[in-house]
Amino acid sequence: MSKRRLSKRQQTRIREQQDKHLAQAKQAHTPDMADSNGMEGTVVANFGVTVQVEDNAGNSISCNVRQNMETLVCGDHVIWQQADEQNGIVVALVPRNNFLARPDRRGKARVIAANIDQILIVSAARPAMNTRLIDRYLVAAETAGIIPVIVFNKIDLPDAEALAAFQADLLIYTEIGYQVVFTSAKQHQGLAEIQQVLNHKTSVVVGQSGVGKSSLLNCLLPEAPALVGDVSDSSNKGRHTTTLAQLYHLPSGGRLIDSPGVREFGLWEVSEEQAASGFIEFRPWLGRCQFRDCRHGDEPGCAIRHAVESGEIHPQRWDSYKRILESLAE
Repeated sequence: MSKRRLSKRQQTRIREQQDKHLAQAKQAHTPDMADSNGMEGTVVANFGVTVQVEDNAGNSISCNVRQNMETLVCGDHVIWQQADEQNGIVVALVPRNNFLARPDRRGKARVIAANIDQILIVSAARPAMNTRLIDRYLVAAETAGIIPVIVFNKIDLPDAEALAAFQADLLIYTEIGYQVVFTSAKQHQGLAEIQQVLNHKTSVVVGQSGVGKSSLLNCLLPEAPALVGDVSDSSNKGRHTTTLAQLYHLPSGGRLIDSPGVREFGLWEVSEEQAASGFIEFRPWLGRCQFRDCRHGDEPGCAIRHAVESGEIHPQRWDSYKRILESLAE
């Protein structure tokens, strides 16, 4: 009974947070007398004190941000005013269509990017591929209504046998309907497929530090000032090479946001129900359990567990889901 009451409280808290965010966004976009001469623009970089805003004509201007506004991120649509010949000020945030966020150290939302069509989840043989991290990104994308694409980079590093093993591991995702692209920034392999994926869309690139996100960006946009770093030999973990997110325009007409690398990715304001629905192969079985408050673990009459036992759902994904539930409880 206590677990059921906790679940309801979580749902109520999530709805309150969403309503609060929407109300703040609408209030921020409501123009006052000072905003009557405002112009529309898109945030393409955040430097902490200032943001770089691109207007509808493609011109870029450095802008300060009103003190009462929330932190702006790449992809945000804003209203800004000219302060002088070279600088501006952002006076309002247009309500976001969607956003990708993770909790910071204080448990508050740290928004990574906004108004995005798809998320490219990059992994590699080195640092070691982390399928649980991939699953967390997939749940975040599904919850936010963002199309996810999985990219396995650095295919030039493993030998044929090891690469075949990675391909077998990632087959789990292609079998449930996700697109998986294999690339090598060093040998320029898979770039044509990546370019096709990015065409005419706004995409954000995420993944562990050191998986080669910036290297891929350099291949797609040689003129972009992206930094490239190696993987630490001592820890086999990536060094951070991108410290601030930045939005780039692609020749195809698409836009690409390069985000800082991470070692862990927590889910922000995701309920147990959303986590289950975020595993897309669970969806045909949801609502078919014996008990309405089933957490899809060891409860009797669990339809998800039955699907695992019958081979309809891969055990690795079920285990990943249970670990996500544990992290939500924490």
